[in-house]
Amino acid sequence: MSLCSKNLVGGDNLLTGYIKLASKTDVQPNSMKHFETKGQKILLANVNGNFYAISDVCMHRGCQLSKGKLQGETVICPCHGSIYDLKTGNFLKGPTKKGEPRYDLKVEGDEVMINL
Repeated sequence: MSLCSKNLVGGDNLLTGYIKLASKTDVQPNSMKHFETKGQKILLANVNGNFYAISDVCMHRGCQLSKGKLQGETVICPCHGSIYDLKTGNFLKGPTKKGEPRYDLKVEGDEVMINL
């Protein structure tokens, strides 16, 4: 039995699991930053030492959320003010009507690992 999860992508079985996204020091407390890995645009936020990752593309008009405002455990889109919960990816205030994909993270030593 493998420790990796199996996902169907494009009809092929691919083993996926956690990969390094960043070092803990790459995102200072109470800030966020844009990362790209495996074709995914990721917003990584550090809220008082807790890391959260959601898609970095606003579901409303495609703006880059990491250029917005971090407010507690939410991010405010810089274009039209949609507000997303970093813990769940759910939208809290529109104009968007869709939540953001959320990614599972784990911290190993100094590395922030993401499960894609």
